[in-house]
Amino acid sequence: MTVDRSTEILTNEQAPTALVPELEHRPGRWIANWDAENKDQWEAAGRSIAKRNLYWSIFAEFLGFVVWQLWSIVVVQLPAAGFKFDTNQIFWLISIPSLVGATLRIPYTFMVPRFGGRNWTIVSALLLLIPTAGLALCVSNPGTPFGVMLLVAGLAGFGGGNFASSMANITFFYPAREKGWALGLNAAGGNLGAAVAQLVVPIAVTLLAAGTVNLPMAGLIWIPLILIAAFGAWKYMNNLTSAKGDVAGSIAALKEPHLWIMAFLYIGTFGSFIGFSGVFPKLIKDYFPAFSSMHLGAVVLSLAFLGPLVGSLARPYGGRMADRMGGARMTVTAFAAMAVITLTMIWTLPLKNFWLFLVLFLFLFTASGFGNGATYRMIPVIFATSSRAARSGASAASTARLASSSLGLISAIGAYGGFVIPQVLNASSASGSYTPAFYGFVGAYVLMLIVCWVCYLRKANRNAMGHI
Repeated sequence: MTVDRSTEILTNEQAPTALVPELEHRPGRWIANWDAENKDQWEAAGRSIAKRNLYWSIFAEFLGFVVWQLWSIVVVQLPAAGFKFDTNQIFWLISIPSLVGATLRIPYTFMVPRFGGRNWTIVSALLLLIPTAGLALCVSNPGTPFGVMLLVAGLAGFGGGNFASSMANITFFYPAREKGWALGLNAAGGNLGAAVAQLVVPIAVTLLAAGTVNLPMAGLIWIPLILIAAFGAWKYMNNLTSAKGDVAGSIAALKEPHLWIMAFLYIGTFGSFIGFSGVFPKLIKDYFPAFSSMHLGAVVLSLAFLGPLVGSLARPYGGRMADRMGGARMTVTAFAAMAVITLTMIWTLPLKNFWLFLVLFLFLFTASGFGNGATYRMIPVIFATSSRAARSGASAASTARLASSSLGLISAIGAYGGFVIPQVLNASSASGSYTPAFYGFVGAYVLMLIVCWVCYLRKANRNAMGHI
């Protein structure tokens, strides 16, 4: 007797379809059963949902970087508005947003699992209204005490914290095979906010100002965009029930020596990017005051925006080249270039050539951008091959968990470079020159180059571990 088993056997085409978890949409724009690694779910609905969340995440993070960098360009305009702050006070106004923003990145990393990516994007966007409105109020009165100005400048750190929660949120939406590109777009889109702030603010405060400056516009112009970002997050983004916090993973990552080594290197790459973004307008004004503000009809343009612009655009290419050549090799190359460029800038300053100074600083920003992408690419590879967990035989899932936790912590520690660089220049200015500070930066880049070569590049070559 023959038995018809056709109803018992699933064809190859039917099996995957039967295993596709159905997305469950719940009130409050929560999505259950999300599995980005399931290709059928991803192609059916996941990709379009992830893209929509990515685009609004980029916009919100972009505005976060804008707010984070507002004071870097506003301080240059303070004397024209009647404020009389000394050099030390100016550098504190530049550096305090980075100090607060770097610190906020740590708790912000855990906000997405606690409240939901969509919900926290709404909250973190609306928080940007506080520093922007506060800035507008403070700079409208030249009698505002310095302590109040410093407090409001510190609140701009809300924008710096946004990076950590935004990156954590997008990580949950994308499969591993597309995560790198998505996170690269998210990071680059955010970093561009620093460039846009330095381009738009000088124009906004001089437009229709009749030869003076209307500094409150530096904060007010962003309020409508912040409201749009919050509305867009509320209307179009989603929360994922599968987005779980990993405090235990973060604690375990803190015990890994490689976390601290990579955080040290990231201070040199991203710290240089955000630190020099903050001080570049002031350096131009101090070294070449005639080029600090370039008049184009009724508005004023500052070329300082070009620095963070090229640094932001270089970041994804640094990651792509690291994929081909190895992250350690690219990071060593970046630090070597940064050291040589900084030395060249020091030695050519006596020429008093603004265009040479500008070009060299653009090269420095580009090298830091390449370094950003390369160091970020190194982290998952290092934790998969060289961490204590990997050497003890931990599974790929466990090392991936450590790497994911480490990314947020390393980005937070690296952002402290945005505080260190202005304060080193501030200390150096007491001697009447920024040159000692720049020599210190050269020494730091050489030290970081050596650390990267010893810990990763030489080790990879010796052990045939491939590109780290």
